[in-house]
Amino acid sequence: MSIFAVAGVQMPVPVTGNNLLAMEHLVEKTMHIYPWVEMVVFSELAMHGPLSTLAKDDPTEDEAVFSALAQKFGIWICPGSQFVRRGEHIYNHAVVIDPRGEIAGRYDKMFPFRPFEIGVAGGSEYLIFDIVGVGRFGLSVCYDIWFPETTRTLTAHGVEVLIHPVLTGTTDRATELVIAQATGAMFQCYVFDVNGLDAGGVGRSLVVDPTGRVVHQAGQASEIFPVDINLDMVRRVRRRGAHGLGQMLKSFRDGPQHYPVYDAPAGHHYLQSLGELEKPDRANIPEYE
Repeated sequence: MSIFAVAGVQMPVPVTGNNLLAMEHLVEKTMHIYPWVEMVVFSELAMHGPLSTLAKDDPTEDEAVFSALAQKFGIWICPGSQFVRRGEHIYNHAVVIDPRGEIAGRYDKMFPFRPFEIGVAGGSEYLIFDIVGVGRFGLSVCYDIWFPETTRTLTAHGVEVLIHPVLTGTTDRATELVIAQATGAMFQCYVFDVNGLDAGGVGRSLVVDPTGRVVHQAGQASEIFPVDINLDMVRRVRRRGAHGLGQMLKSFRDGPQHYPVYDAPAGHHYLQSLGELEKPDRANIPEYE
């Protein structure tokens, strides 16, 4: 049985300043209380908060803190993300660190939360990594999950567990939880959705299994939540369907349909009619005809 223990860390994130010391303490605390944990996951922008003005030119010094912890405890760590500046562009950048303390993969958030996440460029490369003897994992960040094409691509490449750091402090958190649960059911994968607190979000982190069932729902306080995930369950559900019912990945694979919207979505007349991607105000609300 391919059981793997992942601990989410839901913690306060300051709007400004360095959060690394608090994160380091919480990794130490997690491994002291739950020594069987094999991966620790933090929320989006947990390291330095939500202000892109604090973007780092070189993230390696920060990453070294978590590399040392990963090596010390022999665990995988996803320290959420941070804003990183490369040339003229700023990216919302995440890494995954393996138990040797080495970077297993890097990822730039594909869909910045525009028009609110102003001045942040979107990435184009997916992050997929294998844990030997366990299974295949993928990572996306926050708003990415609202675009099912991102998870479709990951699961089409065999991803069985979606690691999903988020920073959601807005009124759409309830909707995002529904999307996370639907993602688990539609793509027959685990979704490990970790939100922050204070400037890092409103909490309510969520773990969903490949049938869409909620395995754990955090509250709105600081919490470390270790969860055993069963990769054999993913494989059984994908072969037989959840409860022996829908086998969506195979149906999508075998379907004869062509989806013309993907041929040239930017040129689609209706999408063009929606106007510019900008913050709404009282002056640009269209009247219905």
